[in-house]
Amino acid sequence: IVLGLDSRRVQFTPDLMPSDILGSEVMEQDEFGKRSFRFISGPIFTQLLMADEINRASPRTQSALLQAMQEYHVTIAGARYDLPSPFHVLATQNPLEQEGTYPLPEAQLDRFLMQVDILYPEIDAERRILLETTGIDEAKADKVLQPARLKDIQTLIRRMPVPESVVEAILKLVRSARPGQGNAETDKHIAWGPGPRASQALTLCARARALYDGRLAPSVDDIRALAEPVL
Repeated sequence: IVLGLDSRRVQFTPDLMPSDILGSEVMEQDEFGKRSFRFISGPIFTQLLMADEINRASPRTQSALLQAMQEYHVTIAGARYDLPSPFHVLATQNPLEQEGTYPLPEAQLDRFLMQVDILYPEIDAERRILLETTGIDEAKADKVLQPARLKDIQTLIRRMPVPESVVEAILKLVRSARPGQGNAETDKHIAWGPGPRASQALTLCARARALYDGRLAPSVDDIRALAEPVL
């Protein structure tokens, strides 16, 4: 609502199938008896897909999002179907509740830009939640952007220059978190390190943070602030 995007929500459950997300083909018969297949699009054909409790679905169903998140289209029965632009996937999961959940595959985790852990709110925030959600007035979010404006902002972020010192800091940080780089401590605690997508995500997030702060280029401080949620 706030971003002005068309959005859909999918509650992920153990019995959810890939076709429940992507869509499927159905056979139809016209008045002359001729049969043909028609594609019925699933909820993934939206600008913002909310995958609620994504780790409750099986890995096979979770993997249905891989092509969409990387290539912004899906392939059904050999036919390509482009997704709306811009396209985003926002997912939630409860890492503390292990029963009845499935860990996300590494390829899936690699495609998410960030992982943000939601902790208990501060007392002032909790007081506001208490007061604003227990009355008779329903809180409503206001639209602050349009899809075209959001795409313009995303294009501007990609055009921002990145100083060489920031590039070097990103490469050094990401590569140091990979096993087999000569660091015994890393080899001991990390089995699967961040790939090139992590470097790309860190670069884009640093640019976005700089733009949000009104700066013309990101700095190493942006990398320090974003390293944990991105990696």
